[in-house]
Amino acid sequence: MSADPAALLTVLADTRALLARPGNDFTWSSFGDTASALAELDAFTAAVRAGAPAPTGLRVLYAPTGPIQEVSLSSGWGDEFLDLATRFDAATG
Repeated sequence: MSADPAALLTVLADTRALLARPGNDFTWSSFGDTASALAELDAFTAAVRAGAPAPTGLRVLYAPTGPIQEVSLSSGWGDEFLDLATRFDAATG
């Protein structure tokens, strides 16, 4: 995955802020709860910050019906997810 690290880090930070919102519903996602979602995202973020190529698993998180979209739809921020997914696609080429 060819990526623009700065743009990708911005998308990851914005995603983290949305996933950390109180009251998010993780029922339909593969994340168990807020802590597990943030831990997974933080691990990917650390890899990008360390200069590693964008981890392949990131694409799954932003895929249609992926775990972030499931949380977004259950929690009322589906439109914001669509913006994130578009920005993610642009950042990862």
